[in-house]
Amino acid sequence: MSSVIASTRLSVLDRSRIREGHDGPAALRDTVRLAQDLESLGYHRFWVSEHHSVPGVAGSAPTVLAAAVAAATSTIRVGSGGVMLPNHQPLVVAEQFGVLESLFPGRIDMGIGRSVGFTDGIRRALGRDRSDADDFAARLEELLGWFTGEQSAHPQVHARPAEGLRVPPYLLATGEGAVIAARAGLPLVIGDLRSRDTMLRAVEDYRGRFRPSLWAQEPYVVIAGTVVVAGTEQDARRLLRPEAWSLAHSRTHGAFPPLVPPERIGSMPMTARERAFYEAGLEGHVAGTEEQVADALSAVIKDTAADEVMVTTSTYDREALLDSFRRLAGVAQLAPHGTALDRPSGASGTVRSAHP
Repeated sequence: MSSVIASTRLSVLDRSRIREGHDGPAALRDTVRLAQDLESLGYHRFWVSEHHSVPGVAGSAPTVLAAAVAAATSTIRVGSGGVMLPNHQPLVVAEQFGVLESLFPGRIDMGIGRSVGFTDGIRRALGRDRSDADDFAARLEELLGWFTGEQSAHPQVHARPAEGLRVPPYLLATGEGAVIAARAGLPLVIGDLRSRDTMLRAVEDYRGRFRPSLWAQEPYVVIAGTVVVAGTEQDARRLLRPEAWSLAHSRTHGAFPPLVPPERIGSMPMTARERAFYEAGLEGHVAGTEEQVADALSAVIKDTAADEVMVTTSTYDREALLDSFRRLAGVAQLAPHGTALDRPSGASGTVRSAHP
């Protein structure tokens, strides 16, 4: 298999997708079990997300879920992909990650995003509006200052137990996120793989503007997107159907529904607009057999010079999803944590960056 993939860290972001016939608690338990499975396969990190009032997503409190995942695992890095900073006070975010890092030292990542609620109703319930994303750079600076003790907005206040801890921050690129990450000297997480040209421009801009910081001395790029591996190309494309249909439904009805079995989707009535979104949702991903995925993923890594790939795949069939992750681990030549393919940060022969 490709040496390019084998020298690139491989991680997973799970959105705790609800499956038809199951409920939110089952989805959260599935997330914890998946983290355990991926740890045994040698994946580098496992992140959870923040969504509010989405019918098909159970992950609404990433720091709480990250704590459950970290408690159920022992070696894989655990974090958020991400905590949406406009929805929260920076002090509270710092305190939460300070607690996580204190309980699970050396394993916690702080992925931060700049999105606000999905709909006007959600934003009102959160006490936010679209303009709250405009001061993201200032809120980010305050958040990082709570860890270093250098924030100036509240000189008599200290974030306990965060102050003095080094929880690695990552910035999710949306809008101007790549520029903000570069100026703050933070690692960048960018997706999706379908928008290749947009991704390449943002990565180039990020590297060109990057300023070394306490958090990262050099640019660090994580590319994120759907990657599916199956025995045949047809089987891989079948696994794409539930998420593609859910995306099409969200574009036409305003919310992601629970995932449904792929066999049902072909017989579902769709408007022309829904059908167009659905067909578009099937394209542009890295999907196929081991050989096809190795070739396609190697090309993306070479184009972006990515340090890490974060897989965001979801589908209805949990066992098929786990099989895809097993096959991908084989493509990437992953090994259990602590072996030669997962040396501590800075060791030679594994990755190009010493970032955790």
